[in-house]
Amino acid sequence: MNENPIGIFDSGVGGITIYDEIHKLLPHENTIYLADSKNAPYGNKSEEEIIEFSVKNTNFLLERGCKLIVVACNTASTNAVKYLRERFEVPFIRVQPAIKPAALSSKTKTVGILATKRTLKSDLLFETSQKFTQGIEVVEKVGEGLVSLIESDKIQTSEMNDLLIKYLQPMLEKDIDHLVLGCTHYPFLIPQIKKIVGNKVKIIDSGEAIARQTKNILNLENLLNKNNTIPYQYFYSNEDPDVLQRILNHYDGNLKVYKINF
Repeated sequence: MNENPIGIFDSGVGGITIYDEIHKLLPHENTIYLADSKNAPYGNKSEEEIIEFSVKNTNFLLERGCKLIVVACNTASTNAVKYLRERFEVPFIRVQPAIKPAALSSKTKTVGILATKRTLKSDLLFETSQKFTQGIEVVEKVGEGLVSLIESDKIQTSEMNDLLIKYLQPMLEKDIDHLVLGCTHYPFLIPQIKKIVGNKVKIIDSGEAIARQTKNILNLENLLNKNNTIPYQYFYSNEDPDVLQRILNHYDGNLKVYKINF
């Protein structure tokens, strides 16, 4: 089992930000990445649909021998991981908005969170907020349309910039000093976000924390790959693979995306 791959799935290309952190921390681990771009975004789907997609994605990865699965999607993590853990024996790593470090570090006592509608409405986010944001004002904004633009390869567009200004300006008016990115797609937008919020706002995503948690669980379950050979890395997309391919090319020009009917 140790040389079996880590499975990673997302509603599209956003989970590549998680894959990158995992690969940097665990460079000898084999990985399989599944982009369910055909059904993106998950954020406007029902809980039943999100669970259905997540089960289908999990089965795809388990059929390929994955020893651990990272649900690299905030919406799927907050809506489906409990169900997945009850149904499957493989360890699951979930992502969630990094509200805790933002709240604990805030000097203005005001933090912003940009996320999908389903993530913001989830019980997990509510419980986390209740636990760590006492005395902190949390300014929530649904990033409606952001994932769709990213999945359509329209990151560097005026349409994207206009949406970001629309969502971030009310947060700036509330004097936030931390911005939590509650969707794994959103780190692709950090350069544009920085131009809008400036240097006084710290942007927080959960990529590094998820990578550390993945390593911890692999170590705890005695599943770390002790083989130091070059790992294999497979990437699958059930929609236009060129979008994912262009994003991967920024990390490693040798990585290849395979189109699947799924």
